[in-house]
Amino acid sequence: MTDLIRAGLLALVLSVNLAAPVAAGPLEDGVNAYEHHNYWAALELLRPLADQGNAVAQAYLGNMYAIGRGAPQDYAEAIKWYLKAADQGNALAQYNLGVGYERGEGVPQDYAEAVKWYRKAADHGHALAQHNLGGIYDRGRGVPQDHAEAVEWYRKAADQGDAFAQAQLGNMYVSGQGVLQDYAKAVKWYRKAADQGLAVAEYNLGVAYGKGQGVLQDHAEAVKWYRKAADQGDADAQSGLGVMFATGQGVPQDHAEAVKWYRKAADQGLAQAQSRLGVMYAKGQGVSQDYVEACKWFDLAAARFAASDAMLRDEAVSNRQGIAAGMTPTQIAEAQRLAREWKPE
Repeated sequence: MTDLIRAGLLALVLSVNLAAPVAAGPLEDGVNAYEHHNYWAALELLRPLADQGNAVAQAYLGNMYAIGRGAPQDYAEAIKWYLKAADQGNALAQYNLGVGYERGEGVPQDYAEAVKWYRKAADHGHALAQHNLGGIYDRGRGVPQDHAEAVEWYRKAADQGDAFAQAQLGNMYVSGQGVLQDYAKAVKWYRKAADQGLAVAEYNLGVAYGKGQGVLQDHAEAVKWYRKAADQGDADAQSGLGVMFATGQGVPQDHAEAVKWYRKAADQGLAQAQSRLGVMYAKGQGVSQDYVEACKWFDLAAARFAASDAMLRDEAVSNRQGIAAGMTPTQIAEAQRLAREWKPE
């Protein structure tokens, strides 16, 4: 198996939950209306309070403009209200300002400014801001790259139960970036995130069991975690599960089941799954032998592998050339047409 530990995406999502309960009255009614998706009522109740300088109302008003609920979507207007609330120390608004600057929504993209606002929210204990600040240091955006600093912020968020940060912290222990490499600690953090249902952590836990890294090698346990992530639509896990069925590791060997899972991942555009599916068609394993389909999938895989996956790309090209030698020009043209018309699901 060549499955790799995969990093989770930055949690670039708008934070809408309050840090503490609000007092009874129009503010509480407005927040309740928002939380129950009655956005027009929320706008009517919260706008006057926001105009009067209430930071919570301003933060919620910013959210409504950001997501286009109760008001036309307008990122610049959202930023205006977030800034008013953030200047009063509202951590939720500070976090959302950081998101705006990192994405370049409503303001020019500015990683240094994103760092400034994430840090303000993170210093208030905002877990998503801590996670995103870790990601900023991890990638060196707006700050010098500093894996140790990234680990520090990931850990702060992970200790608050943030699943994305727990998974990222696991990645750092696998790679030995910012910490001493320690597969057992990686598994510990992956498990915490996986127990919250985070698909990428479930997949990475499956990889750990499959390779015996940080745990005793256990293919059945690897299958269990791959399946959990695969059932959530995770393409890497679907492909990994296909490998387990193809090789009979942790499950009875079943080529048809392998094809099923390869296809799910291939249909999402995962190059490695497309290449594996091409092999199944070329060999007639789990599906009727079909060189046109095999050639199509090898074509797609070769075009989608990243530059860092040159060996895998070369393998797909070599497989395509191998079966093309036994195909007619008409069949090759048909495979190329199918590849051109293919679209990810």
